[in-house]
Amino acid sequence: MPFYRSLNIRTQSLLLIAAVCFFASAPACVAAVDDSGKYLFICTGDQARKSPDFLAVVNFDERSSQYGRVIGKADVQGASATGNEFHHIGMSADGTTVVCGGLLSVLKSQDQIFFFDVSNPRAPKFHSSANPPLSAITDDFQSLPQGGFLVTMMGGAQGHSPGRVAEFNRQLELVKEYPETPPAEGFNPHGISLRPEVNLMVTSDFICPSTTLDAVAGGLDFRGSVRVWNLRHRTILRTIEIAGAGGTIDVKLIPGDPSERGYTAGMLDEHLYLLDTRRGTAKAVFDFATISKGGWPQLLRLTRDGRRLFISMNQAGKVAMLDISRPDEPRLLKILDLGANSGPHYIALTRDEKRLIISDYFLNQDGFGKVHAEGDHKIHVAVVTSGDLRLDQRFQLDFNTAFAQGPARPHGVAVLERTYAHD
Repeated sequence: MPFYRSLNIRTQSLLLIAAVCFFASAPACVAAVDDSGKYLFICTGDQARKSPDFLAVVNFDERSSQYGRVIGKADVQGASATGNEFHHIGMSADGTTVVCGGLLSVLKSQDQIFFFDVSNPRAPKFHSSANPPLSAITDDFQSLPQGGFLVTMMGGAQGHSPGRVAEFNRQLELVKEYPETPPAEGFNPHGISLRPEVNLMVTSDFICPSTTLDAVAGGLDFRGSVRVWNLRHRTILRTIEIAGAGGTIDVKLIPGDPSERGYTAGMLDEHLYLLDTRRGTAKAVFDFATISKGGWPQLLRLTRDGRRLFISMNQAGKVAMLDISRPDEPRLLKILDLGANSGPHYIALTRDEKRLIISDYFLNQDGFGKVHAEGDHKIHVAVVTSGDLRLDQRFQLDFNTAFAQGPARPHGVAVLERTYAHD
């Protein structure tokens, strides 16, 4: 017994599993051995908009026989269960709560933000939903170190301007919607990025969401601006205008950059912009049209050392990896082509930054809107090295066939990689 107690918790668990397996059939022990604490959570909408929207759980352990398989699912409960068009995702700092946003919930006067308890990741549970009174059209989430989330809400309560940034505390209660007096024109925040150590937040304006609906005459009203915030006070300090960008859908600050710079991309003008948050200026530093004209560069991810940038190119069916070690002179390292009918949008890096997860769906407003970017509904995994990006052919997951209810639309992806205490 003293020898057993001297072992770490994971080793004790594995010894116990081995002992049980000695007296049990092998198949009964597979799930226990396979569970290493690596999961993908995916915010998913029912394509027919009839069954409840849901959070899917996927085994993400490369050593597991269940790698790439859906192993859990939690449906939204209650009156707001269907037709939300699940969009982006957030995970709490402690990894026990996942939140999904309903991009189109406002059309049915439903709650728009949906919380799930993932303390047991293989058996997630729907927790609650929320509906900020001043804003609508939920987009991106940023977890806060002390618990809770900041949430970009792209539209006002009726889907027009101005939007807000909503804050939820660790009890998942709405704290406030910011700023108290929003900009009069063009405030439709989509992307968000924080650097708490320098009291800095940025958000990017993308589009006036009501103009995407058939019921609103005219074309799409894209925005091209980034707001620079005092993070602590939740107030806007300045606006960086980017004329002609055609939708600045995302923004990311460069980790550790002493000059507090960041990046955004113009979806329609196809340029990557280096942002000077102190001076309030933007400089075009890369042209994505050199990769694929009309490719719609969208979401950005940066490595923690601030040396590499990944971006999804929705209409091109590609993901690009750039060397940004010289921020004003990005260099293309790799183009990952996902093939015909693909439409990558949401991307997420693992903690070790050796894998990139790609969700292949943006938005299809079916018969009531102007946006139809369906993609192929697949989840792709790419292996990342210093100069390469290649598909992991072992990971095959198609949301058209993964669920008994029928085709589903995967969007936001979060990675959970738990470790055992004392390991």
